[in-house]
Amino acid sequence: MPHTDEIARVAALFKLLGDPTRTALLYALLETGELYVSDLAVTTGNSESTVSQALRLLRASGVVSTRRDGRKIWYRLSDEHVRELLNVTLEHATHSEATEEVHA
Repeated sequence: MPHTDEIARVAALFKLLGDPTRTALLYALLETGELYVSDLAVTTGNSESTVSQALRLLRASGVVSTRRDGRKIWYRLSDEHVRELLNVTLEHATHSEATEEVHA
């Protein structure tokens, strides 16, 4: 059983991922590897301001990291753990959906 502080960190991560905008940004980064704010805004259909605010939270939590290239800041997923979490979560969500259709 994880310690209380570990459970709190996991719960905070799921809360962070509970926002559709932030989750869409993460899946866009999963698919493309690296994007900057204006590309993420276009890809997800959000304003640059909304994307910037979401990225600020994702970066503070360690889920995304950055690379500066001149005036542009490129965003990417922090590590393989984030990629795995996104892949497994999507697999579970689509599996649950398929299971519900079979039992309906």
